[in-house]
Amino acid sequence: MELVLAKAKGIRVSTLAKELGIPSRAILDKCAAEGLADKVPSHTTVISLGLAETVRQWFGPHGEGGLATAVEVAPPVEVAPKKKVVRRKKKTEEPAEEKQAPAEVPPVVSPAPAAGEQVGAAGVAEPVAEVAPPAAPVAQSPVVAEAPRAVEPPPPPPPPEPTPTVAPAEVKTAAPPVEAATPSVPATEAVATAPAAPPQRPTVTLESKARAEKSAVAPPRLHVPKPAIIQGPKVIRIEKPEVLPEPRSRRPAAEAAPQVPTGGPRTGRGVKISDEEAEERAKKKAKGGTLSSRRRGPDGRRGEALEKLREWTNQDLIERQERLAFAGQSRAAFEGHLRRAERSSAGRPVVQKENIAEIEEPITVKALSAAIGVRVNELIAKLMRQGVMAGINQSLDRTAAEAIALEYGIELKIKERASAEELLEQQIKERAAKPRKLVARPPVVTILGHVDHGKTSLLDRIRNANVAAGEAGGITQHIGAWQVELGKGKDAKRVTFIDTPGHQAFTAMRARGAKVTDIVVLVVSAAEGVQPQTVESINHAKAAGVPIVVALNKIDRADANPDMVLGQLAKEGVNPAEWGGDVEVVRTSATTGQGISELIELLDLQAQVLELKADPTAPAVGTVIEARRDEGLGPVATVLVQDGTLRVGDIVLAGAGQGRARSLWNDRGESVAEAGPSSAVILSGLDEVPAAGDRFYVLEDADQARAVAEERKNRQRQQALAARNRVSLDNVLETIKEQQSKEILLIIKGDVQGTVEALKATVTQANTDEVQVRVIHAAVGGISESDVELAAASKAVIVGFQVVPDEAARQMAEQRRVEIRLYRVIYELLEDLKKALSGMLEPEIREKLHGHAEIRQVFKVSRVGNIAGCMVTDGHIQRGSRIRLTRDGVVVTEDIAIESLRRGKDDVREVKAGFECGIKLAGYDDIKVGDVLEAYVREKIERTL
Repeated sequence: MELVLAKAKGIRVSTLAKELGIPSRAILDKCAAEGLADKVPSHTTVISLGLAETVRQWFGPHGEGGLATAVEVAPPVEVAPKKKVVRRKKKTEEPAEEKQAPAEVPPVVSPAPAAGEQVGAAGVAEPVAEVAPPAAPVAQSPVVAEAPRAVEPPPPPPPPEPTPTVAPAEVKTAAPPVEAATPSVPATEAVATAPAAPPQRPTVTLESKARAEKSAVAPPRLHVPKPAIIQGPKVIRIEKPEVLPEPRSRRPAAEAAPQVPTGGPRTGRGVKISDEEAEERAKKKAKGGTLSSRRRGPDGRRGEALEKLREWTNQDLIERQERLAFAGQSRAAFEGHLRRAERSSAGRPVVQKENIAEIEEPITVKALSAAIGVRVNELIAKLMRQGVMAGINQSLDRTAAEAIALEYGIELKIKERASAEELLEQQIKERAAKPRKLVARPPVVTILGHVDHGKTSLLDRIRNANVAAGEAGGITQHIGAWQVELGKGKDAKRVTFIDTPGHQAFTAMRARGAKVTDIVVLVVSAAEGVQPQTVESINHAKAAGVPIVVALNKIDRADANPDMVLGQLAKEGVNPAEWGGDVEVVRTSATTGQGISELIELLDLQAQVLELKADPTAPAVGTVIEARRDEGLGPVATVLVQDGTLRVGDIVLAGAGQGRARSLWNDRGESVAEAGPSSAVILSGLDEVPAAGDRFYVLEDADQARAVAEERKNRQRQQALAARNRVSLDNVLETIKEQQSKEILLIIKGDVQGTVEALKATVTQANTDEVQVRVIHAAVGGISESDVELAAASKAVIVGFQVVPDEAARQMAEQRRVEIRLYRVIYELLEDLKKALSGMLEPEIREKLHGHAEIRQVFKVSRVGNIAGCMVTDGHIQRGSRIRLTRDGVVVTEDIAIESLRRGKDDVREVKAGFECGIKLAGYDDIKVGDVLEAYVREKIERTL
């Protein structure tokens, strides 16, 4: 590193910052303020020695931030500092002296001080004098006194308590204070003013400033708030009542209802009762009769009263019929009036001003009433007229609700009820991080690059462990996550590394690794240079917006060419810092350990610049790196905690799986009780295997987690059903064509979910119109008997990647003749699939023309047919050839076999050019003189993908 800096004839900003003991951001901000932002764009920029010396002067012991003595010079002012003075009340026994105090101190002419300016130029309140106005009656409102005129202030008395202050700047005159005069508060005594003689310019140090700030006087109040006045509401406008025309009568006055005759004189408040009537009533009460006088005859008997009762009953029936008839007419008129009102209300303005109303399902009458602004009783009446009997809390279908809203001129927007997952997303967004609880977290570093460029070996060297030896074929087959501690003691730093596979089949894994990381280490071989997966890794990092650090690995090899690799990187948009770019390049060797310390130092520097922080007290949120099914633990997932803390017993939701965290293990296999931010742990306790890349959340409600997981399972099931091809009139021909094509059915079982997904996407890339690979089942775990039964029923092949079948499954496979293929390297699986698909392809048939013969004469032989006497013009004619007959350049027939080939009287196998022969065509006699026979053979050529 020192050699590189020496070559550059300068010093890096980060190194200079460490030398001065300040953050790099301070240097960058200072340079930007001085107009040097283009020359010093980042902390990794190498600056010249001259500029470095300037920065040292800025931030050195005699520059900015040093402890040198500063002299504060205040310009002379004509107006005293506008400082409010704290008023202290005097005893009530001395009101006369206080009132005479202003007369002894003549005022100094100066403008009135503005409210809010409290401190002088030196930062300390200057002494001023207060003047109280003459007393006023209580009924008068408070009046603010104007600033008095300026006079020469008398020498002030010594202060009662010595307070260390900073000498103020040179002041010619001092302004007396201004105080709001109130009738009930007596005037305060005058405060001592500063001496008139201009003092020498003092030296202000940091220590004196601190003392001055401690002795700050409480700010006085220049403005006395007025007492609150209780008033009534303010009248903004007066609205006149709406004048409506009187409704016309439903019925003319001639058709009024008939009056019911009264049974006799009615008594009330104003009716007087005669003495005779009073005596009669007294006699009736004394007799205690059961029937009234109206129902008894003149002699007091009941018979005549019954006849009268019958007469009155008939009269009552007649009157009742008349009333019912009128009631029917009145009801009909009322309903007609309602119908006319509905017809006329089409042009009236609707109740709600907006033309669009929103409502959520389920739609009740009450909710619809609130949405469109119509009373509930009116809606119920309208529904009843439409034949719908609905109560206030009864649900309505979408069609009925939209129709009713349209009758009122309102378009109803029906929003579906928020699903449990949407509610969860809203809840997660509302979790606001508390700035006080944010702490620095370790960076997450993802190692990307082409296959076999030394990514895992480089991580090996950092971890001091042999990881690559445990991978099949030395190739990383799935994502690994480790946390490495760099340094010891207080200087120890933790970094979380994520290793991704470099094979082309694991594109999705590399993309996931780039999304969850903070820094990307791009490993490039110094001998092989930039490869296809290197370019893909660069694109993933740029898409995620993650800074890149290039590790130029295998620098110790004899065929290493660093300059060539740097040129290739610059061509792909990764400009090295050595060439004036912004991407750091470290030359490393996983074999010798060269450049490992420089790489770690650079990663630590990048992490400091990024200022990574997280809240360890919040519920955990992170990403699933890998997932698999363990025989003893069930579904387990490798998760990266990005924020918060994950603890044993927390309710975890990850993809379609949920449950309580049963146990946590770190990368060293140790059981831990919790995992903080930027930690990678293995989690168990889920009921389903989540997909790699799914987000996981810690929730407080187990029912909520269960509901969200169930919704996700239903969505996955619906997507699987929708993916199946359904035969319809539109795609019937395509379906028939697909059924005619040959296909290989596979059942894929893998060790982790990410590998299974990568295999599903890779095996189908070689599909053609003739041969196809179709995955009917893919899951995580070992090969079981159910997999064998499915393969036997569907005639599929079981492919196991880093898994083995159990004994029962192996025996069942032998009995049912199910083929099981096990792989540990993805190259072997792809090669076998390619061979199998190539063998299923139909061979290509090519025609090879090898001779022509011209018919010179036709011989007709009974019981045999026509025989062509020919001359072979070019090539040769052989017995196994196929014949194409052409006449005047037009093909008459083709694909005819030769039944007999003779030369003279002898049967021959072949006749060469320049010789005559006789040819008998099999099953064809339509030949003429001048026809040309083309002889050819068909060859089958095997095809490959």
